[in-house]
Amino acid sequence: MEILTREVNPDVLADLQPPLLRRIYAGRGVSNSQELDRSLQALASPVKLPDVQLAAERLADAITQQQKIMIVGDFDADGATAVSLCVKILKDFGAERVEFLVPNRFEYGYGLSPEIVDLANSSQPDLIVTVDNGVSSVAGVERARELNIDVIVTDHHLPGAELPRAFAIVNPNLPDAGFPSRNMAGVGVAYYVLGVVRTTLRDRGWFNEHRPAPNLAQYLDLVALGTVADVVPLDANNRILVHQGVARMRAGRCLPGIKALAEIAKRSLATLSAQDLGFALGPRLNAAGRLEDMSIGIKCLLADSLPEARRLATALDQLNKARRQLEQDMVGDAELLLAQDQADTDRVGLTVYHESFHQGVVGIVAGRLREKFHKPVIAFADAGDAAPDELKGSARSITDLHIRDVLDRVASSHPGLLLKFGGHAMAAGLSIKRVHLTRFAAIFDKAVQHFSHAEMLQARLITDGELDAHELSLQMAEHLAAAGPWGSGFPEPSFCGEFELVSQRVVGEHHLKMVLKKDARVIDAIAFRQGPVPASTQQVRVVYKLSINDYGQIPTPQLMVDFLQAL
Repeated sequence: MEILTREVNPDVLADLQPPLLRRIYAGRGVSNSQELDRSLQALASPVKLPDVQLAAERLADAITQQQKIMIVGDFDADGATAVSLCVKILKDFGAERVEFLVPNRFEYGYGLSPEIVDLANSSQPDLIVTVDNGVSSVAGVERARELNIDVIVTDHHLPGAELPRAFAIVNPNLPDAGFPSRNMAGVGVAYYVLGVVRTTLRDRGWFNEHRPAPNLAQYLDLVALGTVADVVPLDANNRILVHQGVARMRAGRCLPGIKALAEIAKRSLATLSAQDLGFALGPRLNAAGRLEDMSIGIKCLLADSLPEARRLATALDQLNKARRQLEQDMVGDAELLLAQDQADTDRVGLTVYHESFHQGVVGIVAGRLREKFHKPVIAFADAGDAAPDELKGSARSITDLHIRDVLDRVASSHPGLLLKFGGHAMAAGLSIKRVHLTRFAAIFDKAVQHFSHAEMLQARLITDGELDAHELSLQMAEHLAAAGPWGSGFPEPSFCGEFELVSQRVVGEHHLKMVLKKDARVIDAIAFRQGPVPASTQQVRVVYKLSINDYGQIPTPQLMVDFLQAL
């Protein structure tokens, strides 16, 4: 493991206090104080979002004419929050005929397929609005056109070579799009569209004393949850959306469904963080789409009362427990499969498949293997009864290796090998014929070799340097917690240093609890999924995050250890 320290420009943010924050922000590319403005006034204007005004006008027509609007979402947390956001806000606008549809991943797969359009058509919608999908749904949009149903695509995924002939496509990642934040999640794109719809309705005189224009900021809890759960980079615009949403949650001004998810995850709303959304609330919401039907998660978010939301959150928690056990078994099986064939582990791009793998969990398995081997990984599962000769794969990549570019190279150099694919820089999905698995594995490995180099494949921990003993304080931990939100592309501060090992003990079977000492300061530390170091160890090198342990009556500082080495 190579441990590096971020390079910083010491001249930026010279007036920021404490000085440690200057170092941290500079290491994340922040060059001026405007990038740290987390007020709603600092949000980027929607003007440069492609087709946003066209989409808003069509939605405003549908609302004022009481046409039926069908929201078609994705089966992950981003899709669930985006669907819930649209349903709630459109009804706030006065739309009386709003329904939603989320494809069951095991029956229909991802996106607005012709089959999903036919299913939606049974409700006779006048307008279909996709959220978190649609930019690749060429055939699905054509089917909607045949049925005289307008389609508005709102999406954030990278487009393919051909765009669907939709009424409007709102996506910050379209070619030549001038919107300053290409990193928005699907729920963020939907939020922007709905904001322009509100302006359009206001300009038309639609709102009055009996039907007031709603304050859309009240639904930023949904935007924050979907943004963090989708692991999109937290650029300046996304940090505003997440910060504002988390602030509303902490104030108790959030939906019953989010309150219930926090309760079942044993997280206090008053101290909720972006990390809690990513590691506690998001996985419980995602569990529904992974194992059963995301409509359970959407119904939880749409619940009008806390008792109803608690009932649905309990069901989601049970699904998440089942998902964790399934994940543990599948990761163990995958590691065994790779170990059995040295050729697999010698490859730069790894692929793994077993007939017992669950297609809803292969993405997590790919992520776990990526972490262990520090290589891009694709985990495959059977596509199901609808396509018994196909495999569905989920890919996870490493920093600086754009996985969709890799798959695009595979598709262009071997036409027909990929039945379909799509995704982001760090994650993607694909389908292949079962008989092509061995051939695909070799081709994928060569494509990864083309885009990678030895340094890229070296496991590294990048830190913000060392902390002095006096900085290992509760006050500094509070400063760091308040300086976020932290997440993908804007990582939580981590530090490295050498400490005296005062004591160690294993807790909860798999975790190492330690007391460490630096100069005269003694501090607690915990390393998850870490066994004890040799009993003779007196000094350790650790990479850690400075956090707050509020388990007892009095909060104390604590080190969350990411890497531990006996010296």
